[in-house]
Parts: sequence; structure tokens; C-alpha cells
Amino acid sequence: MKTRREFLKVTCGVAAGAFLLPTMTKGEKLRNVGIQLYSVRKEMLEDAVGTLKALAKIGYKELESARSEKGNYYGLQPKEIKKVASDLGMTLRSGHVHIDKDWQRSIDAAAEAGQDYLICSSLPSKGQTVDNYKKVAETFSKAAEDSKKSGIIFGYHNHEYEFEKENGQVLYEVLLENTDPKLVTMELDLGWVVASGNDPLAYFNRFPGRFALWHLKDMDPVKKQSTEFGKGQIKVAEILKNSKKSGVKHIFVEQEEYASTALESMKYDFDYLQKIDF
Repeated sequence: MKTRREFLKVTCGVAAGAFLLPTMTKGEKLRNVGIQLYSVRKEMLEDAVGTLKALAKIGYKELESARSEKGNYYGLQPKEIKKVASDLGMTLRSGHVHIDKDWQRSIDAAAEAGQDYLICSSLPSKGQTVDNYKKVAETFSKAAEDSKKSGIIFGYHNHEYEFEKENGQVLYEVLLENTDPKLVTMELDLGWVVASGNDPLAYFNRFPGRFALWHLKDMDPVKKQSTEFGKGQIKVAEILKNSKKSGVKHIFVEQEEYASTALESMKYDFDYLQKIDF
């Protein structure tokens, strides 16, 4: 989602050593911090290269794109964003897309951009029922087979509504229980998990190894909006210190609302993470 794909046969269960893991060794700081570029969506649409330079200066090392009105890479071509990121010492690791008529095109572009992951950012069919979520699980399994052919790992990013229940059954858990962990990974949005009234650590324990990617996001409990780290209800340090069981390989900071500007918030969040000891 690169020449190394010629010999890498990846699945969601691939050995952790094949990835640039976030470093969470006791006594060290979190390294290889990533950012979901939706956090700076306006800036990316106005000046993609300049915004990537600003993020690199802050210290971000990994990138996750999100489909925009200018395409999957904010007006840049796949090879172009790959080179810009590389020249800045960054890696385009993942991207948010939809499973739609352009799905194969998204796979091809991700492979050209050198990505490891393609993440479905919303349910491909609507309906808050167990039957629909089982149908979605089948769709995800097929999508994962499609992306695997190009050496790309498929995953799904949750919001809040997946934690609703039908007849006592949590719908998000229907997805977890009806997809193959070796094919379908989950990008756990920690902010939405907590906003839904759930505990991420409980999911780490119940479904170990299922969450290769995270969106690390703090949430204002009153406004139900994202905010800078330490200003909301997310116990960031505690979650990071209990991350191993989740299977996380890549952590992306995401924030959608800001105290000032998006880039100022992204610097605040990055600096906050550097103050946490493991």
C-alpha cells in the first residue's frame, strides 16, 4: 500500500518485527508517532506539501490519509505523496477509504503509494442490526481478500454507533466475532470507544491482538467532541501503558475540533505524548 511487497506476504497476523512499531519500552518515549491527516484536512486541501512539512517539523513520523474532495491524497498522486513523505523522513502507512465502486482503484493507488493498510472508514451498508453487521463482516472478508492480493492489510475504523446493542448484543463485537483476525484488523478509535461508555482496556483483554492500529483521541465528555490530550476524559497514559495486549503496531493522533488552529493542536498533542514515560 513498494518493492519490498515482492517478498512480503502480509496478513493481519504477520510478525510484529515486520513493522516499524511504536516504541513503548519502559523508560523511553513514544516514537514513530503517526497522525491521521483528517486532523489537518483544511490545511492539506489548501497546501498538502506545506502541511506535511509542518507536521514533519513537529515530529510526526507516520501518516494516515483520508479521502477528500481532491481524492485519497488531497490532490497529490500516490507516488507523489510517497516521495514527499519519504523526503521528509515520514512514511505513508495507511489510508481511509470507502468500499464502493472505486474500491479496486483505491487498492491500486494504495499499493502505488506504498501503504501497508487500507481502512474502511464507515459501514458499507446501513442498519443497526445483528444481521446487517454479519452482512458487513462478509463484505469486509471479501475486501480483505482483495487487498491482500496487493500486499495490503484491510481494516475497519469504528465510531460511536457500533457499540449500540440489538437484543443485548454489541454490534461492534459482531464484526470482531465474524471476521478472521488473520485477514481483518481493527483500527480502534479510542475516543469513540470511551464516548460510547466503554473501556478500551476491556476490549484489549477480550480481543487480544485485534487492534493493529489506533486513533488516539481525547474527547470532551460534555460536547462529545475531540479535544487536546489531557483536556478530556481519555486516560492517555494509562491506555498507552496497557497497549501491548491490543496488538497495536501504529498509533495515529486524530483531532477534529481545536482550541486554536489544527497545527497548533497537533503540536500540543505531540508534545503531550513526549512527556509520557513508559
